[in-house]
Amino acid sequence: MKKILQVLALALVLGASLTWLATGANRGWTKTSLPVKTLDEVTGIEGITYQQKFLPGVDFLGVAAAGAGLLVVTSFFVHKSTNNKQNKQ
Repeated sequence: MKKILQVLALALVLGASLTWLATGANRGWTKTSLPVKTLDEVTGIEGITYQQKFLPGVDFLGVAAAGAGLLVVTSFFVHKSTNNKQNKQ
């Protein structure tokens, strides 16, 4: 159980880091929409519309690291179980 928790912690950190890198390595806060400049064809006025897109930021990495840390700390309190059935006979 101890190794499972530690491997899960490692997988969590690696997965979050790879997701963060793959989506653009946003160094700001997590964003769920991006501003996109648009140009009105008739008037020529520039405007801003928002495109729905998830960009994880450094807070995403922080939460993943905190979760992984919690898993590792929890693994320190898990004791290796022994088979007590053989000792009772």
